[in-house]
Amino acid sequence: MTMIAPQDEPASGNTKVTRRDWIGLALQTLISDGVASVRVLPLGQKLGVSRSSFYWYFESRQDLLDQLLAHWRDTNTRAIVERAQRPAESIIMGVMNVFECWADERLFDPRLDFAIREWARRSDDVRRAIDLADNDRLGAIRDMYRRHGYGEEDAFIRARVLYYMQIGYYVLDLKEPVEARVSHLAAYLRSFTGQEPSDADVAHFVRFIAAR
Repeated sequence: MTMIAPQDEPASGNTKVTRRDWIGLALQTLISDGVASVRVLPLGQKLGVSRSSFYWYFESRQDLLDQLLAHWRDTNTRAIVERAQRPAESIIMGVMNVFECWADERLFDPRLDFAIREWARRSDDVRRAIDLADNDRLGAIRDMYRRHGYGEEDAFIRARVLYYMQIGYYVLDLKEPVEARVSHLAAYLRSFTGQEPSDADVAHFVRFIAAR
């Protein structure tokens, strides 16, 4: 699937909605009500337009669903992979780069990730997309550890612990304030790296949180 950038201009003769509007509402519906509710007629009614507007932008409902998957891949998965691949002076800084995804939902939307995983229960194709995404995310985090001198197995297991812990955190829907998690940042970093973070390391991430 190839993500086509949403058009900012409305369809010819239609001053109400754009492709971005259709995709935005479809994403909201997927998150709130599940993939079964992502249907052309109800979406059009909410947008106040006819089906012809939809078919100006999309070939079919499946085309729209493909674009939702592509959006998820190009946001949630790309954010983790990109941050794991960033140059970092230490593994502690590398892990904090990945932590940015957990701290800023503009980078990684956990509700969207959960909605895609729910969708995968009903679709083998989406299940395969989930498996590929998880492998890409884990592989990028594993390679981050390897670049900082960890052995193959140690890097693999540490990547799993870091990634699966966070996904489990979302699945359990824990309601822990950001401030509470940040208060344990040094302990998390020790756990994920086996190294002692400095006060400057902790302060660096606190500044990131404050600037969101």
